[in-house]
Parts: sequence; C-alpha cells; structure tokens
Amino acid sequence: MLPIFKSIPTHMDYKGQKLAEQIFQGIILISAVIGFVYGLIIEQFGWTVYIVLAGFALSCVLTLPPWPMYRRNPLSWQPALSEPSGESSQKPQESLKKKKHK
Repeated sequence: MLPIFKSIPTHMDYKGQKLAEQIFQGIILISAVIGFVYGLIIEQFGWTVYIVLAGFALSCVLTLPPWPMYRRNPLSWQPALSEPSGESSQKPQESLKKKKHK
C-alpha cells in the first residue's frame, strides 16, 4: 500500500459518531422537506427526488470521512497489565472450582 494512505486517519470517537449521525439525519430531513415543498409547488416529483439525492450526497461528504471535528474526544485507554511469570495463562473463570449441585 502507498505510504500516503497509511497517514490518513480512519478513526472517529463516540461523540463524533453521534455528531455525524445527527448531521446526517438533519440534512436528510431538511432536504426532504425542501424537496417535497418545491416539488409540490412546481408539480414535478422528479425535482423532489433530485433535491433529496443532493441532500444525501452532501450529507455523505460531510459525515463519512473522519473529519477532525469528529475526533475531538479520543478515548484514553488503560495501559496493558503484564502477566506475572509462573502463573498459568488460564482464564479466571476456568480456574474457579465448579460447584456440584445436589
């Protein structure tokens, strides 16, 4: 892969995802209302479809790429815990004794 593609950020934080969803829904809703009213006035359903498709294209351009406004609240991950040597690498659930039901 070209090195230029590796430098492009591809992540979006949770608040950015919520913002992108709100922008997407708002643009679609506004374009649908404008398209419906305009198509009703000129009595051409085709214009309604064109306006809604234009709103969809605009919302995709604004919300699909991970713009910097969607990456303002990154998660701070906890550091990885190192396993002490000498202990088994079993899961905690496996090391517990199974209770016998009577």
